[in-house]
Amino acid sequence: MALNIVWIAFFLIAFVIALCKFIFLHDTEIFKTLVEGMFDSAKGSVMDVAFPLAGTMVFFLGIMNIAEKAGAVNWLARVLNPFMKRLFPEVPDKHPAMGQMVMNFSANMLGLDNAATPFGLKAMDSLQSLNPEKEKATNAQIMFLVLHTSGLTIIPLSIIAYRISAHSVDPASVFIPCVLGTVCTTIAGIIFVSFKQKLKWDMVLIGWLAGITIFVSGMLLLVNGMAAAQKDIFSKVTGNLILLLIVILIVVAGAWKKVGVFDTFIEGAKNGFDVVLKVIPYLVGLLVAIRMFRDSGALGYIVDGFTWLVHLVGLNADFTPSLPVAIMKPFSGSGARGLMLDVMRANGPDSFVGKLACTFHGSADTTFYIVALYFGSVGIKKVRYAIWAGLLADIAGVVAAIIIAYIFFK
Repeated sequence: MALNIVWIAFFLIAFVIALCKFIFLHDTEIFKTLVEGMFDSAKGSVMDVAFPLAGTMVFFLGIMNIAEKAGAVNWLARVLNPFMKRLFPEVPDKHPAMGQMVMNFSANMLGLDNAATPFGLKAMDSLQSLNPEKEKATNAQIMFLVLHTSGLTIIPLSIIAYRISAHSVDPASVFIPCVLGTVCTTIAGIIFVSFKQKLKWDMVLIGWLAGITIFVSGMLLLVNGMAAAQKDIFSKVTGNLILLLIVILIVVAGAWKKVGVFDTFIEGAKNGFDVVLKVIPYLVGLLVAIRMFRDSGALGYIVDGFTWLVHLVGLNADFTPSLPVAIMKPFSGSGARGLMLDVMRANGPDSFVGKLACTFHGSADTTFYIVALYFGSVGIKKVRYAIWAGLLADIAGVVAAIIIAYIFFK
């Protein structure tokens, strides 16, 4: 129901704004802009999103199948079972979904979005096998989705790469702020959903969260002590190296366990196209609505209104030019990325606004896109409170990013 309301609202708001621009501003190009954007976005949803996703899905679902047959997924599930069991009490012990979710979170933490998606879709499919009402999201599926939309990242690989391409003199300067922002978003998501689901906060859960915080803090201190060039090399090498090691170790483990690794890979890879075909309608519908909302100018009006409100209450409004990135991120990763590049181009990548735009981009993930992709892949239509929980976590991340940016860059 929530996704239906949002989807309808995007189209209606875009149309009303376009009509007002035509009547009052005599903008004769606005309807053409919306229609061209509608067709361009529909085409891009398939050509630029779904097709590239297909190759990644085919490869990593094949690798995941080897990991399952070799016992690696079950091993991960056993190691993290004490923590995961507190967050996902509905999932049985040693269920494959536990290990698959860990793989998804691990890829996200390393900033490897393309690898995280196949792991996440496989985990959502495993969780769906436990779902007694196939069209209604379970508590476990909502917790998983909100954690995924929080975008927990300890190596913001792509953002640093974009800053390098924008000729930043200090591309890794946003490393620590991005990590701190996404940790705040993740913790906010866990707290909100745990209270909504009435989860038990015992010493095990608190201890694991404290341990994760200590680990991330130690990583931050280590990186903070590096020179800028060392941070850049660390960010580029570490995530990709760990992902490559994971793939190699899974293949070697499969061979060690006498699994027919290539045949097993092919068996799992065949499911990749099936998943992509399922999600294409959801992607097209959502991304077209987002494009119309943006092209109508609605996003700009929201930012202008927020800037006026900030001035009205007497707060510093230096951060508002970067707000389009924060507003767009829950709806479209590519749209937010484009806005981030625009902000850096207009203000400079090393300006306060440019660095804050990058921090916004790294502090959360695309809530609506992930809801459409993950729930659409298993046929869930009743998303319950998943969207609102994800958006509340996003808002917490935005507020945290603003505070962090003022501390680090002002």
